Amino acid sequence: MTLRVHLGFNPAPAMLERLRELLSDQAITLSQGVEPDAQASYEILISGRPTRELIAASPNLKALIVPWAGLPRHLRETFAEFPQVTIHNLHHNAAATAELATTLLMAAAKRVVPIDQALRKGNWRARYQPATSLQLDGSKCVVLGFGEIGKRVARACKALGMSVTAIRKREREEPRDALSPDLIASVEGSGNSMRELLHEHMRDAHALIICLPATPETEGLIGADEIALLSPEAVMVNVGRGSIIEEDALFAALKSQRIGGAGIDTWYLYPRTEEERANFMGWTQPFHQLDNVVLSPHRGGHTTRTEPLRAEHLARMLIAHVNGEALGNQIDLNAGY
Repeated sequence: MTLRVHLGFNPAPAMLERLRELLSDQAITLSQGVEPDAQASYEILISGRPTRELIAASPNLKALIVPWAGLPRHLRETFAEFPQVTIHNLHHNAAATAELATTLLMAAAKRVVPIDQALRKGNWRARYQPATSLQLDGSKCVVLGFGEIGKRVARACKALGMSVTAIRKREREEPRDALSPDLIASVEGSGNSMRELLHEHMRDAHALIICLPATPETEGLIGADEIALLSPEAVMVNVGRGSIIEEDALFAALKSQRIGGAGIDTWYLYPRTEEERANFMGWTQPFHQLDNVVLSPHRGGHTTRTEPLRAEHLARMLIAHVNGEALGNQIDLNAGY
């Protein structure tokens, strides 16, 4: 039996070419288009932002694959109408996002950006002034979210000599080795909420790295009370979603130097048009005026390998499904991840 798959977005040429190559000898037909077709009969739809019409177009639809990590908020609402359709993620960009998280941590901890900008003007004062860089070796790190990205971030931090605590929602057995976190704290089975676990483990941490998805439970999870628990030297990194950290609280802590710095890749506002992309602030507070923040425009998963990897991960999922296996990376619609 042939599996019918529809790409409900305009893929990058490199991604589409690689996907067709990988599926060329499989019992899989691949169609493409963002507009609904009255004759649609696909069983799997691949799209991150499908319209309701595209979802409803095929009476045979069984699964949606969102071709990145996370679930856009509007899809949680839309798919409440389609309980027969399962939703799945791709994690092809986990390594790249974890690499950027580590980069932001180190850049903020070592104050790379302001010192670079000063030295470009011939200003060497940073060498002769009291040190402001945070030494990561021997410091305490909390990784909030222990999925595909969080696991890689935790291992990188352990390799830097940090003491690492990972906080996650679900309790699972994990294989352990020298780069495993010192502690994995789970909401399940602990009798505590996520916020209560944070208050238990964040105290005096030198780094807080957020790798959580945006869900009703994580919205505004990090506020002034949570930030106040951190060491005054602490660096916060967010590669999860902007809404997880209260914007005003984060800005106030950075401006007052209550914490040492931050590296931020996910924001509160996003450009809606191509024209806005050239001149748009993703925040309401003036983060761009602070020299203890490293700003990144939500590009954690963007590398020269991103699109071929997306195709390879998609092909792997589809081929496994044709061979009788369940589609992996299924999202719990109620949990939001």
